[in-house]
Amino acid sequence: MNSDTVIECKDLVRIYRSSDRFLKKKRETLAVNNISFEVRHGELFGILGTNGAGKTTTIKMMTTLLLPTSGQIKVLGHDVAKDPFAVRKRIGLVLGGERGLYTRVTARQNLRYFADLYAVPMNIREKRINDLLERVDLTERADTRVEDYSRGMKQRLHLAKGLINDPEVIFLDEPTIGLDPEAALDARRMIKELVQEGKTLLLTTHYMYEADELCDRIAVINKGKIVALDTPKGLKSLVKDLCIIEVEGFGITDKDTEMLRSLPGVKAVSATMNEDKQVLRVQVVEASEMLTPVANKLGESKVIGVRVKEPTLEDAYLWLVKEDA
Repeated sequence: MNSDTVIECKDLVRIYRSSDRFLKKKRETLAVNNISFEVRHGELFGILGTNGAGKTTTIKMMTTLLLPTSGQIKVLGHDVAKDPFAVRKRIGLVLGGERGLYTRVTARQNLRYFADLYAVPMNIREKRINDLLERVDLTERADTRVEDYSRGMKQRLHLAKGLINDPEVIFLDEPTIGLDPEAALDARRMIKELVQEGKTLLLTTHYMYEADELCDRIAVINKGKIVALDTPKGLKSLVKDLCIIEVEGFGITDKDTEMLRSLPGVKAVSATMNEDKQVLRVQVVEASEMLTPVANKLGESKVIGVRVKEPTLEDAYLWLVKEDA
């Protein structure tokens, strides 16, 4: 582990074991499958993958919440399994969603409690709390019970809580999940500010545009394995020879999407909702040859617009997680 390395994961494996009393069978689920990577000082490192890919299990092991089945993790030179208390003093953890806050008390009381857990000196505790409340724009609601907060306000309080001990390394586990666009924009702005201050951050997300906007490097994880690790630009270069046909329409079914995937020349298809319309991104090699077959397969009644676009990080991800990639 060199002086520039802040986090080192080596041959990391995590297996969940459970048993079925009725069938008298033991079950094993391989959540993280022999992954290795390093995070450098001052870097914003991303772990990108869908729900169930192994992102949260990985971050729980790095933050001492879960022991690895095998392998080794070092954070700031400390082995997380052998010296967890040394790690916890110097890191911060920001979770997405509703977990980890006491809703029956105020934001200020939450931060005082966590400051005491981290043994923040009394002579600086109140100033740090006030500074953090101002930073996350909660000063005016600091003495309101958290149960009366919106989801975006709770997430801002999560961020303040994760910074209460002035950590050197900050772990963010899907920090914008479930947030409205304005709240997610605020969260990303604050994350960028932390990077500018020289903090080292590790971010897990399944939002491709978020990873592309924020991360210096990204590990793409699928079924517990890292299938690629590079800069966003480097990952997008993997699909530089592909073209994307973007189709906007109404009433497009899963059956229509499967029919597109079966077309010769189509590499992958993804579908999302964009405001009140459906958007399909169809990966092809030759857009000029595939425009008509794609439109015909869907039918004129379902298509309101077709355009050709450059590949994005989402397209690189879809290509990477294919079985034959």
